[in-house]
Amino acid sequence: MEPILEVKHLHKNFKDFFLRDINFTLEKGFIMGFIGPNGSGKSTTIKLIMNLLRKDGGQIKLFGKDHITHEQEVKNRIGFVYEGNHFYDELTVTDMKRVIAPHYMNWDDPVFYKYVERFNLPHDKKIKDLSKGMRMKFSLAIALSHHAQLLIMDEPTSGLDPVIRYELLEIFSEFIQDENRSIFFSTHITTDLEKIADYITFIHDGKILFSQSKDDILDHYGLVKGKNELIDDDVKKMFVGIKQNRFGFEGLVINRTNAVKTFGDSVVIEKPTLEDIMVFYTRGNES
Repeated sequence: MEPILEVKHLHKNFKDFFLRDINFTLEKGFIMGFIGPNGSGKSTTIKLIMNLLRKDGGQIKLFGKDHITHEQEVKNRIGFVYEGNHFYDELTVTDMKRVIAPHYMNWDDPVFYKYVERFNLPHDKKIKDLSKGMRMKFSLAIALSHHAQLLIMDEPTSGLDPVIRYELLEIFSEFIQDENRSIFFSTHITTDLEKIADYITFIHDGKILFSQSKDDILDHYGLVKGKNELIDDDVKKMFVGIKQNRFGFEGLVINRTNAVKTFGDSVVIEKPTLEDIMVFYTRGNES
């Protein structure tokens, strides 16, 4: 069975930044979170997938088909949600829908109005007068109204209050109940991913550091805390990153079991959060 999204050896060069050999695969029926610090290449990668930027090398396949050769076909099967507002400010919710709907072969008005009612979106209100949360709900209603099989979203929950974020996560969970659908979304709110993601792909400085099961990541990585006298140059090599001050050290290891064997009861070893993992990878060693 073909993956729903496949990225192989993707390259993109800019004057002061470039993506290097980006590789990851998303199978049907799963949610993949795309994480990394600001400026790491998340939005650039998504724009390349959507052919909003031209790649300099590599291959992108959607539903087993080249994303450029079969662009119109594959985009009809994708629900795309940007961060921010990309609609005409002076149009109402209903008028904006009328502009967008003809571009999709499988547009479904009853589905759209079902989400409009569910999200309490005012039909006759101009886009510019909607709150940020309402604009995001409108974007999602559009994305879900043409029977998309893949949702691609760039920071969909950024800047939203916890109640609205919870509502959106519920929608994502419902969407993925159909095992022929998948979700790929970037976010810096890692707690959202801990609730719903199946896989995590981590990009930093234009490179993929890992792309693997969320459960494997959280089960195998370890956050180690102890006294400074336990740390020497050889021991430091087992850490992804380590912070030290006069009170002791805290560091991230990839293999929690090995850390237990190395340190025994002389340290505290905890299960890290995705935020811990991202911070230690990007900040390295600090004193």
